[in-house]
Amino acid sequence: MTTVKTIVDDLLRRAQNARRVLLGIAGPPGAGKSTLVEAVRERLLARGETAEILPMDGFHMDNGILAERGLLPRKGAPETFDARGFIDIVEALKRAQDEVLVPVFDRSREIAINAARAIPADTRFILAEGNYLLLKDAPWDRLDGKFDVTIFVGPPYAVLEERLRRRWLGYGLPEDEIQRKLYGNDLPNGKRILENSRPADLTIDIF
Repeated sequence: MTTVKTIVDDLLRRAQNARRVLLGIAGPPGAGKSTLVEAVRERLLARGETAEILPMDGFHMDNGILAERGLLPRKGAPETFDARGFIDIVEALKRAQDEVLVPVFDRSREIAINAARAIPADTRFILAEGNYLLLKDAPWDRLDGKFDVTIFVGPPYAVLEERLRRRWLGYGLPEDEIQRKLYGNDLPNGKRILENSRPADLTIDIF
């Protein structure tokens, strides 16, 4: 059975004496990636390691750019992220030479804030988390080989549907808006991720 403990044990075994280790956790929206990455970080810290999370959410394009391109209703799709910016940050973190400033997504305002958090140079484990880390399509395919260990969280479609519905209900959205978000954006993105991602070192059905 895969647990956070077994994941961290395997991660430490693979890391050996490496100075910097990059873990990539991918999967569709609502899969449980954020919950998993937080749990992995907490256990690494409890084991005396240093670890920081790099969420892909910080690389959302600004709403103004999305509106200009007619992509605002599709916010969250692969083409609505600053993929090059994310890849550049991953490459800088992989070099492990300097402190790296990363953006943070402010969900209350739906904007990404540039250089809002610092990842120290001596951080050993970088835990990247996002929908498209293993996507086969360009430009996301440039992430192939960048991570030392990869995990894919891919619940069945019905589980994703229910989780995402609960998420939007939690935001107090009306039913017609939930329908639009679910079937016009979230679930098509999820289907694309489930069907068009590279194999991971570890695949988890539900977390």
